[in-house]
Amino acid sequence: MTTQQGLRARKKQQTREHISHRATELFLERGFDRVTIAEVAAAADVAKMTVTNYFPRKEDLALDLGAVFTEQLAAVVRDRAPGQSALAALREAYLSAVAAQDQVIGFSGASFAKMITDSPALVTRLRDFHDDRQAALARALAAETGAADDDITPRVAAAQLAGVHRVLFDEIMARTLAGESGDEIAAALTIAATTAFDALAPGLADYAVR
Repeated sequence: MTTQQGLRARKKQQTREHISHRATELFLERGFDRVTIAEVAAAADVAKMTVTNYFPRKEDLALDLGAVFTEQLAAVVRDRAPGQSALAALREAYLSAVAAQDQVIGFSGASFAKMITDSPALVTRLRDFHDDRQAALARALAAETGAADDDITPRVAAAQLAGVHRVLFDEIMARTLAGESGDEIAAALTIAATTAFDALAPGLADYAVR
């Protein structure tokens, strides 16, 4: 990539982040469903078309980490260490994310969590992201294990692994809305995650070992 291309890419990323930041401020202040794309554009001092070019769906202005979220589990599996199973890699990555109180796994703060749960559109979009994440994980597991097209195993494994992450995400959201602090949630989720991943070990401990 040339210097000019690099500068252009950084400028686009800065614009994207600026639009998302201003949109989130409006959503938190007034509620997601009460804010229009035109109002976001005005707040960000850009054209309405610029907003839709970066965010074709209004929901993605609020859930701007959707692409990262969707690919998160698949990326962990692809990057796992030699001798490590998919389950072990995902357990390790999740516990690290809990320790860091990573917003991608749900540490969003009470105001943001309430904004999501108050909007049927955002709840639906978040459900789509969960479904897409499971499908991406299934594809990664199939590729990593060399599974045949008609082999259901990667999809079954992905359903279990992504399902645990979904349950844990919902647990973080519920505790956030209940007013628990980030440290309190992290402590509770460390225990919950250990229990959840342990429950998968009998069937998946030796699956997809690199």
